[in-house]
Amino acid sequence: MSPAPRNRTLTLSDAERQHYKTGLGQLNQPQAAETLQDVILHQDLFEVLPHLPGQFVDLLIADPPYNRAKTFNQTRFSPQSLADYEAWLGRWLVPLLPPLKPTASVYICGDWQSSTAIHHLLGQHCIVRNRITWEREKGRGAKRNWKNCAEDIWFATCSQDYTFNLEAVKLQRRVVAPYRQADGQPKDWQESAQGRFRLTHPSNLWTDLSVPFWSMAENTDHPTQKPEKLVAKLILASSQPGDLVLDPFVGSGTTAVVAKKLGRRYLGIEQDETFCCWAKKRLDLAAQDATIQGYHQGQFWDRNSHRAQQAKPPNSG
Repeated sequence: MSPAPRNRTLTLSDAERQHYKTGLGQLNQPQAAETLQDVILHQDLFEVLPHLPGQFVDLLIADPPYNRAKTFNQTRFSPQSLADYEAWLGRWLVPLLPPLKPTASVYICGDWQSSTAIHHLLGQHCIVRNRITWEREKGRGAKRNWKNCAEDIWFATCSQDYTFNLEAVKLQRRVVAPYRQADGQPKDWQESAQGRFRLTHPSNLWTDLSVPFWSMAENTDHPTQKPEKLVAKLILASSQPGDLVLDPFVGSGTTAVVAKKLGRRYLGIEQDETFCCWAKKRLDLAAQDATIQGYHQGQFWDRNSHRAQQAKPPNSG
C-alpha cells in the first residue's frame, strides 16, 4: 500500500542503508576525544563505556528504555522491579560520569514508573536541579486509571558551576488577557504579525510539544522518538555553540540532529543498525534544512501559534 500523499515519515532504501552503514563507527579501544566528535557509534553501550576518554562531554542527554515491556526493532526490553531497574541504570550512568566535564549537565528521560529510580540514582552522584514534566498528547485512554499522557526529564549537574542560558529558552506564549498600562501601551506583551504574545520564563511544565507523527518531516518509525523541539530546549539551555553533546541511547538520532542544527558537536551510541542508519540520513538532511518545528528565528513558540507553523498540518508545532 502506498503511503498517504502527506506522509513524510523517513524511509531507507537498500542502497541508502548500505551507504549509511559505512559511516558508522566502533569504539573498541581508548581513543582521543577529538576522534569522537560528530560520530554515531553502532555498538552496545556497555562495550563502549570502558574506552571513553575522561572529561570531554559538556552535556549528557539520555533517553533509556523505560521500565516497561517495549520492543525496539530487534531488541525487547522487559520490565523489572524498581530496584533492579535502578541497578541497571547505574550500570551505565555511573561509568558515564568520568567522561563528563565538571561543568556538565545531565538530562535523563523517564515516565512515572521509572522516574523514582532515576531521581534516587541521580541524587547519589549528581546535584539534582529539577524535574521537567512534558505533555505527551498521544496516548491510549484507560477504563480504570488516569490516561497516561505525560513524561519526565530529570535535570542534574556535576557541580555548582554549570551552563544555563535562560534567554535562549524563553517561550512566546499567546496572551489571553491583554492588559494595558494607563497610557494604553501593552503591559508585558507585544503585538506582532502573529498576534499578541508574551515572552515567558521557561518552567518545568511543558505543554507546547507535539510527538512526531506521519506528516512531520522529522518522523521515523522509532517507537519512542522525542520531538526535536524538546531536545532543542535542553541543548540550548545547557550548552554553548561548539560543545559536545553525548546521547548513549541515540535511537533515530534526534539528539545528534538537533545538536548539528544548533551548532553543537555530538556523539551518539546505538546498538540497532536500522536506527543508526536513520540517524545518519537525518544528519544529512539537517545539513540542507536546519529548521526545528516550533522554534523560529531564535525563539520557541506555543504550539501552532506561529504562521510558519500554521501552514503545516495540525498539531505540528
